[in-house]
Amino acid sequence: MSKKILITGITGQVGSQLADYILENTQYDVVGMMRWQEPMDNLYHLTGRINKNDRISIYYADLNDSAAISRMLRDVRPEFISHLAAQSYPKTSFNSPIETLQTNIIGTANLLENIRQLKENDGYDPVVHVCSSSEVYGKAKPGVALAEDTAFHGASPYSISKIGTDYLGQFYGEAYGIRTFITRMGTHSGPRRSDVFFESTVAKQIAMIEAGLQDPIIKVGNLSSTRTFQDARDAVRAYFMLLEESEKGNIKCGDYFNIAGEEAFKLPEVIDLILSMSTRQDIKVVTDADRLRPIDADYQMFDNTKIRSTINWKPEIPVRQMFSDLLNHWRDEIAKGKIPLNR
Repeated sequence: MSKKILITGITGQVGSQLADYILENTQYDVVGMMRWQEPMDNLYHLTGRINKNDRISIYYADLNDSAAISRMLRDVRPEFISHLAAQSYPKTSFNSPIETLQTNIIGTANLLENIRQLKENDGYDPVVHVCSSSEVYGKAKPGVALAEDTAFHGASPYSISKIGTDYLGQFYGEAYGIRTFITRMGTHSGPRRSDVFFESTVAKQIAMIEAGLQDPIIKVGNLSSTRTFQDARDAVRAYFMLLEESEKGNIKCGDYFNIAGEEAFKLPEVIDLILSMSTRQDIKVVTDADRLRPIDADYQMFDNTKIRSTINWKPEIPVRQMFSDLLNHWRDEIAKGKIPLNR
């Protein structure tokens, strides 16, 4: 019987692309956890296989429902768990801080505590990937590469929630011997990136302008940030490699890793790069006050030394290709009649 990997948050960009990677490159079966009536946009290309139970299936549960999580783990008993589900948008977290903290901290605690109880009761011992975020480092000092031992500095309710997620993953590994590891992924993008994130809303707006659905004006928020970018399709490859290394016993329980791109851009440079791919030459950029955050992580550069010394991984997809694929994703969506909100 094939080994199973449970992916919480499978309907998101990263979750769906991890599922793609597993199905294309391994013999493992995928079980995706999702809530009832959750958008399926990122999974429609897999629904034929899901309906046939062809190495991928869906389990309906909610992180905030501990009983449902317990039932899922007992029913599925996956050898691997990649916990990606979260309220993941920093800007939204300012408007909904309690929901963000509840989902990201208590939801993670529900998952890990149920694993602990099963381990205590019958020896269940999965490998558990806990997805944190580079946002845990918050407002970093310009010019300083962020390593795993850099102090946390929350810059949003979202980043605070991920600090809690991060510490929970460490604690359950160190205290109970659960085979957890934590990843702190830097800014990532590519096809299926939600339009609530900077570079994706820029690409979406350009695609809408090209289709005649929006005036030739791009609305943006804070442009003072400097960030590295990486393609999420590179990151999920690292996720899987770490899962396998943990299974071999080569990663200590509760260990943690940065996974980040190595090409840095100021945000105006990102706009210029994506604009250079447009068929329109008359597009202007304006600041929209509604898109500004009360506080922002203005500088993020990373040190990937630890993960490179643990697995044979480095980013492979060039950032320019990533942005091109993102813009074409929005063009394709609009061509199919899936007109996005102008947000």
